[in-house]
Amino acid sequence: MRLIHLAEIDSSMIDLVGGKAAGLGEMIKAGERVPDGFCLTVESYTSRDLPENELIDAYERLGGGRVAVRSSATAEDLPDASFAGQQDTYLNVEGAGPLIDAVRMCWDSLHTERARAYRAALGIDEAAMAVVVQRMIDPAVAGVLFTANPITGCRTEMVVDAAPGLGTAIVEGTVVPDHYVLGHQRPTAPDDDGCLDGERLGELRQAGRRLQESFGSPQDIEWAIDADGTLWLLQSRPITTLFPAPPHTGDMRLYLEFGHIQGMLRPATPMGVSLLKTASGMWFAAAGATVDPRDPLPRLVPIGGRLYFDLTGFIRNKTMRNGLRTSLEVYGPRVQDAVERMLDDPRFAPRRGLPFRPGSAVKMTARLAPCAAFGLFRSLARPDAARARAYRAVQEIRRRTVPPSEPATSAERLRWVIEDSHRAVMSFDMMGIVWPLMAGMLAGAVPSGLLKGIATAEELDVVLGGMPYNVTTEMDLELWQVAVSARGHRDLFLTTPPGELAAKYRAGQLPDIGMAGFLDRYGMRAAAEIDVGVARWAEDPAPLFATIANYLRVDDPGQAPDLRFRQAAARAEKMIETLSRRARRRRPVRGRLATFLMRRSRKLTGLREIGKFAWLSPLQAARRQLLLIGADLVSRGLLEHAGDIMFLDLPEVRSAVHDGADHRALVAARRAEYSRELRRPAVPGALLSDGTDVEALAPPGPVEDGVLTGMAGAAGRATGRARVIRDPVGARIEPGEILVAPTTDPGWTPLFLTTAGLVTETGSPMAHGPTVAREYGIPAVICVRNATREIETGQLITIDGAAGTVRIEENG
Repeated sequence: MRLIHLAEIDSSMIDLVGGKAAGLGEMIKAGERVPDGFCLTVESYTSRDLPENELIDAYERLGGGRVAVRSSATAEDLPDASFAGQQDTYLNVEGAGPLIDAVRMCWDSLHTERARAYRAALGIDEAAMAVVVQRMIDPAVAGVLFTANPITGCRTEMVVDAAPGLGTAIVEGTVVPDHYVLGHQRPTAPDDDGCLDGERLGELRQAGRRLQESFGSPQDIEWAIDADGTLWLLQSRPITTLFPAPPHTGDMRLYLEFGHIQGMLRPATPMGVSLLKTASGMWFAAAGATVDPRDPLPRLVPIGGRLYFDLTGFIRNKTMRNGLRTSLEVYGPRVQDAVERMLDDPRFAPRRGLPFRPGSAVKMTARLAPCAAFGLFRSLARPDAARARAYRAVQEIRRRTVPPSEPATSAERLRWVIEDSHRAVMSFDMMGIVWPLMAGMLAGAVPSGLLKGIATAEELDVVLGGMPYNVTTEMDLELWQVAVSARGHRDLFLTTPPGELAAKYRAGQLPDIGMAGFLDRYGMRAAAEIDVGVARWAEDPAPLFATIANYLRVDDPGQAPDLRFRQAAARAEKMIETLSRRARRRRPVRGRLATFLMRRSRKLTGLREIGKFAWLSPLQAARRQLLLIGADLVSRGLLEHAGDIMFLDLPEVRSAVHDGADHRALVAARRAEYSRELRRPAVPGALLSDGTDVEALAPPGPVEDGVLTGMAGAAGRATGRARVIRDPVGARIEPGEILVAPTTDPGWTPLFLTTAGLVTETGSPMAHGPTVAREYGIPAVICVRNATREIETGQLITIDGAAGTVRIEENG
C-alpha cells in the first residue's frame, strides 16, 4: 500500500505513514476540519520507487490545482521529538511535474545536515519518509496555537501567535506575530488591534481543548482561517519541551527541586526514589516521628524523575513564611526570588494549621535537642577526638551492613534491602557522625557573620581552601596518585578509549597502577551516586580512566593538584592569622570567637562529606542484592535484564517476587521516559502544580553584553577556554580549561583537579561543587541560568567567583 487517503489513517499506522499523517488522520476521525489529501507511504521511500502515475492520479482525484506537499517522517511529531522545521514543506505546488519534484525534495530533506544532527541529538538511528499531499488553503490569517504556555509551562494557559497570510512566516520567524495568552476557561477580549477578535480566539481555544483531550497531552497546533472565515486545522503534535506536570492534587501547590543541592539534575530511577524514601523513613522513625510506611516522605515528590519538595504547607503558614528566604539560601538566588514572589500570590495566602504533626515535632525535638547540644559542644571542644569518632562510625556502619548469607532467595534478599540494608546508617545520629559534621559546618559558616565589615567574602573563602579531612578531596588526590603511577604507561592511557581500558582492567590486562586499591576504598562512588539505580565505579571504572587521561595531560609541575592543594592550605592558615589580628584590634570579643571557629573549621569542616560517604556502602550493598533479585526475575521470565529492576519501586518488586507479577511493559515505558528525561537540558528549580516554572515568571534583569550573572561560589578570577560538559562519564578537560556544567556532585570532582575554574547552572554555596572548588583554590560561579547553552566549548571566558559573573571575551 503506497497511497492512502488521510481519512483512512490512524495512529497505529505511524510506521507506515509517519507522525504528521498519523496526526492528521486522528484529527479527521475526531471530526476536526482538515484540508483533504492523501499520503504517499514510506514503502515508496524505502525502495526509492516513486509511483508517478499513481501519484498523479491521486492528485487529480483531489481536484488538481495548488497543493501543499509536506514531509511526514516516521520519527516526526512524536511525544518526545517534534522535529519542527527539520524536514521540508512545499506550498502552492501546482501540476504533475512540480508535484513529483516536491515529493523527491521532501525525501531528500530527511538527510539534510540539520535533520541528521537533530536525530543524533535524540539518539534516533533511523527514520523513513512518507509524504502528505493536501489541498492548499488560502488563509486570510494563520498561525500556531499551544494548548499550554511553552515559555512558563503553565497548563492553564494557551498561547496563540497569529499573522495575516501564510502561517509559515510565523514558524520561520520572519514576522512579528500578534501574541495572545488565553485562559482555558475565561472568555477572551483582545485589548489591541490584532488580526484576531474575541470570537476567533474563543474558537481557537475550543479547538485546542478538543485536540488536547483527544490526543491526551498538550498540543502544538498549526491553523488557518480562510477568506470565508472558516477555521482549518493543519497539524497537531505534542509540545515536547514541557517539563512533566506535577501530580494532580486538586489544589495549587509549590514545589522546590531538591536534587541540585546534592549536585544531581539527572532523573532518578524509580528504585532510587523508592529506596531513598524507605531509608529516610527509618531515620525519621528513629528520631521519634510518626511515619506512614506507604510513603515515608510524602512531601518529597518525583516529577519528571527529579525530586521536588512540596513547600506549600510552609509558605501558607503565617509564622514560617516570613523566614523562608533565609532558609532557602541553599537553593540560590533564583529560587529564593521565585519563592518570594509567591508570597504575594493570593493562591498561597496564609491558612490556619501547621505543615507537620505537632506531636512528631515535639518527640523529635525532645530526643534530638539534648544530644545535639552535647554533641556539638563536645565536637568543638575536642575536634580531633570527634573526627576520630566519625571515622570509626563509618567503619562500624560498613561492618554492620551484612547482606543475607548465600544461598539466599529473592524474598530474603528483598526483605534485607527493605528492612536491614540501611538500619545502621539511618540511626538518628548516624552512630556519632552527625554532631562533628554539623559542628564543622557551623564552624565554617559562623565566622562570615562575626567578621562582617572586617573580612571580605574572598578572604573568608581563602580560609576554607585546602580543607583537610574531606573524603571527597582525599579521593580526588588519591586518584591523582594513581595517575602519577600511570605515567610510565602514558601513551596507553592517553590513546586507549576509557571503555576499552575498563574492559582491559576487568580482564587483568592493564599494568598495576593502584586502581584495585582505589576501587576498594571508593568503588561505591559515581556521579549521581545517591540513586541506587546508577552503576558504581566498581562496576564501570571507565569514568576514572577518562579522568586519569586528563591528569596525564598536566605537564606543568606547578599545576600538580597535590601541590595546589597544599598551597591552598598554606594560604588558609596565613589568612586566619591575618584576619585574627585584624579582628582582635577592631572587635576583640568577636575576633577571638571568629578565630576559634576558623581554627576549628580546619579540623572539622572537611567532615561535611562524611555522612553521605557513610551511606554509600549500604547503598552499594543494597544495589548488589537488587541486581541479584533482578537476575532471578529474568530467569523467571518476568524481566528482560537484571538492571530492569531499577525501573520498579520496592512494592512492585515485592509483587514480582511473591506473586509473579510481570512488569516488563511497565519497565519499557519507564526506561523510555528516563531516556527522554536524561536529554532534558534544563530543570525548573521552582514549580507550580499547574506546571508553571516560577523562575520563568521573573521580569528580565539588566543585562550587560557578554556577561552572564550567577552567584558567588568560590572566590578568585580565572580566564581560560570553556569546556562544556553535561555528563562526567568519559569527559575530557584540558589543563587550564574552565569547566561549564549543569551541576556537579562528588562524581564530578575528579575533573576539578585540572580545571582552572567552575561554572554551574544550579547549586548553592554549601553544595558539593563550590565547596570542593574552594578547597582546591579554584574560582566558581554558580546558578548561571542556561550556562551550558549560552557558553560554547572553546570560547574564552573570564569568571569572577567573588562577583558571581562570567564574561565571554570578545577576542576569544
